[in-house]
Amino acid sequence: MQQTRSRFPVAAFPRLAPTLLMISALAAGAATLSASAQTPQGNSSPAPATSSDAERDQRFARWVADFSTGARTAGISEETLRLAFADIRFIPRVTELDGAQPEFTRAVWDYLDSAVSAQRVVRGQDRLLQSRPAVDAAAARYGVPAEILAAIWGLESNYGSNTGDIPTIDALASLGFEGRREAWARSQLLAALKILQNRDISRAQMIGSWAGAMGQTQFLPSNFLAYAVDADGDGRRDIWGSLPDVMASTANFLARSGWQAGQPWGMEVYLPQGFDYALADAATRQPASAWAALGVRSGSGVPLPPLADSAILLPAGARGPAFIVGPNFRTILRYNNSTSYALAVSLLSQALAGVPAVQAAWPRDLQPLSRSQLMALQTTLNARGFDSGTPDGMMGPATQSSIRRYQRSVGLAADGYPTLELLRGLQ
Repeated sequence: MQQTRSRFPVAAFPRLAPTLLMISALAAGAATLSASAQTPQGNSSPAPATSSDAERDQRFARWVADFSTGARTAGISEETLRLAFADIRFIPRVTELDGAQPEFTRAVWDYLDSAVSAQRVVRGQDRLLQSRPAVDAAAARYGVPAEILAAIWGLESNYGSNTGDIPTIDALASLGFEGRREAWARSQLLAALKILQNRDISRAQMIGSWAGAMGQTQFLPSNFLAYAVDADGDGRRDIWGSLPDVMASTANFLARSGWQAGQPWGMEVYLPQGFDYALADAATRQPASAWAALGVRSGSGVPLPPLADSAILLPAGARGPAFIVGPNFRTILRYNNSTSYALAVSLLSQALAGVPAVQAAWPRDLQPLSRSQLMALQTTLNARGFDSGTPDGMMGPATQSSIRRYQRSVGLAADGYPTLELLRGLQ
């Protein structure tokens, strides 16, 4: 899903009643639907709505009415507003998931174990074989390899089998009403209304993840408007049910985000003894020939790919595998701004093409830092004079840079990788 995505799962009516009547109707409908949505499966009687639920649903209805006023100004018709909001409901679970910040992070090797599992590879090869006409047509039109498209398809929806089941309009309205990311949610909800107004998909079929990502490759509504393609010629852009549209839309996103046809994403490499790990930084880019001159080599002995603007990636620090990555790897990051995700797409695409898996061993004995541990690391680095910014428990460029400076000061390999040993040493 694009983030720029969470993401996970991407996507003639009568006039509305006057605003006050609309608020009243929405409040009543939302109260009923919210109560039934919270009923445990197998329970034939809906849980009674509490007074606080009813008050919340009235506030939600007023929020929807206020949003509708702005949507009209933005060109959304009364017919579309009625279609979208006649049965709108607040979904508590959506806001709960949005506010949840997991304490424990997942090691990149654990993520790749499932993302590029043998089962996913075998299923992907089978689905790719079945879907060759649609995938190859998109690959030829946009210059994005079929295996890259299939890998994104596999990671985003398990090759179309899990696209989410939450109504996108309800999810985005719930997020906007909750307020933590209201401006973002409002913009995505307006984009979703434009999709309805264009009649690309029906209200009932516009479903996806709790975060608003839709379809088989999990497009946010704004990305749908910008990049979705009607490849099957039926007059609609259908990333839920039309595989030609799914593949062409995904390829169009990548092509317009900077994909360079004919270039690989990168490859696994081996670093020479004495390599300066501080050079393994996304901001340090140079031609592959310059890395080769420093002793960086491929495992198979073939020359490094002719990348003019490449970097060295150490997703697990100095003890883990190393990769040379180029512009196309950075393009995958624009689809989902996670190094683990981009690496999973790249390695799954290789596996689908029959290329061997990563050869170097992952440092599985290392325990990833939890959010509170990383926050403690950031706090301690700041106290020691290695500024990492405001402690937030999130790993970013500032934290990586501060770790490198500390590692250098005590004679450690400056790979910028946070470990429990590093935290204990600082403390």
